[in-house]
Amino acid sequence: MANTMNMQYLSQEDIIKAGCFDLENAVSVVEGALRAYDAGRILYPDKTVQIFDEETQSRINCLPATLLDKKVCGMKWVSVFPANPSVGLQNVSAVILLSSIETGFPIAFMEGTLCSNMRTAAVSATAAKYLARKDSKEIGFIGAGEQAKMHFVALKAVLPSLSVCRVSSRTEEREQTFIRDLRKLYPDVEFVACHSSYEMAATGADIIVTAISGQAPLLHGAWIKKGAFYTHVAGWEDDDETVLKADKIVCDCWQVVKHRAQTLSRMYKAGTLHDEDIYCDLPDLVTGKVPGRESDDEFIYFNAVGLSYVDVSLAYDVYEKCQGKTGRTLPLQDKALFSHDLRPTGKDGTFII
Repeated sequence: MANTMNMQYLSQEDIIKAGCFDLENAVSVVEGALRAYDAGRILYPDKTVQIFDEETQSRINCLPATLLDKKVCGMKWVSVFPANPSVGLQNVSAVILLSSIETGFPIAFMEGTLCSNMRTAAVSATAAKYLARKDSKEIGFIGAGEQAKMHFVALKAVLPSLSVCRVSSRTEEREQTFIRDLRKLYPDVEFVACHSSYEMAATGADIIVTAISGQAPLLHGAWIKKGAFYTHVAGWEDDDETVLKADKIVCDCWQVVKHRAQTLSRMYKAGTLHDEDIYCDLPDLVTGKVPGRESDDEFIYFNAVGLSYVDVSLAYDVYEKCQGKTGRTLPLQDKALFSHDLRPTGKDGTFII
């Protein structure tokens, strides 16, 4: 019986060269994944989390999911180490493994940080597509790292009217890096450094994004204007007043969010927020079960924790687009173990070929 087993290896550079760094397409993939999940065509077990430092929340997560229509099972192995940027290292790193559910054989192993970052931003952009004002012009960022940059790219794809971007960070150097990296891609946008003033970034903004590695409320409800859309990206980033001010609260999946460590989760555990306070989950908007924004004056709060089936859907889309373009084929085995010409080494139980 032939048991040759090969898999495709894709580096981040391979993925970019194949044209897969495409946030407009990523939003389309996100919407497709949410519809497939709503239709019962996705298996979505709980993720496994190993936390190594409770204070910094340094952790490694294992997130599996199966796309029944694509006949593929995938797993994202992702690390989140919030202290890394202080020593010049990126906060998030990930790899993704895809396997066939017809043979069980692995078909691809790829760098997963790009897919993970695209997924996070594309989910926020998908929410903004349904919940933000279509004429949104000003966006304010608390946080200036890679995820903040990715969010601007994704949100600009669904809201091309964005023309002013204010950015605040713990250091002015990171604000300037954010502006330098994005200004060359969007010369028509006015980028404004806020000199570490989170209030300046948020006040008057049509879109507010908190994308910062921290465990303290940095966004205050008093700064938020009527009609704004806020996307909460990471952990404990805003105060209770922000939540209580919202006309609608939407999650990617409230049943997952409520057990995490976000502001909504903390309020739920404290009894100041209840199930009935949540307007809907994101699939409800994408499938048209409930309306999105219904008034220009609504302040809408969106919180996502990440859905592994969306990561796997993006990864499989990347895998398909890279076929015949980039990447390398890695041999895992040429034949079944005992089909090899095994030779004893003279040491009991040890063989070589």
